[in-house]
Amino acid sequence: MDLTKTYPRSVHDKVHGLVQIGRAIDKGYALAFGNIGEYNYDCPMDQAVFGFLGIDHAKLLERIKQSKNVAEVEKYVSDEFISKKSAAEIEQWNHQWLSHSPQGDSLEYFVGLRDRIAPDRTDVTTWADLLDLDEKRTVPKRETAKA
Repeated sequence: MDLTKTYPRSVHDKVHGLVQIGRAIDKGYALAFGNIGEYNYDCPMDQAVFGFLGIDHAKLLERIKQSKNVAEVEKYVSDEFISKKSAAEIEQWNHQWLSHSPQGDSLEYFVGLRDRIAPDRTDVTTWADLLDLDEKRTVPKRETAKA
């Protein structure tokens, strides 16, 4: 995975039913092989999914370095971590994670970034959608909240 030439998977993409983890794995691969570009492995978004699953980011990075391919890493993550979560826990995590909106100090940063990327998309209120917009993915229009 060369993140100097392409994007990691979307936050929305699922690995064995779970969002965000595929993106974190992609960034781990890019870091392991010196192609991470502007991305950060173990950023707060990665930390959230690692925390949910109980994954040590450094150990996962070592596993990535020793693996033959992405499928092998995904199987390891699924067998050792995702499989220990119930379908209800995964569904709840996915829903909360995909609807997570910035608050506090990060809201100002979020709005500034969104206004730079797509000033006409005030309907975009979640990090997952903003990352997709920034990475040139299609983000469906959503109804904006009425004041």
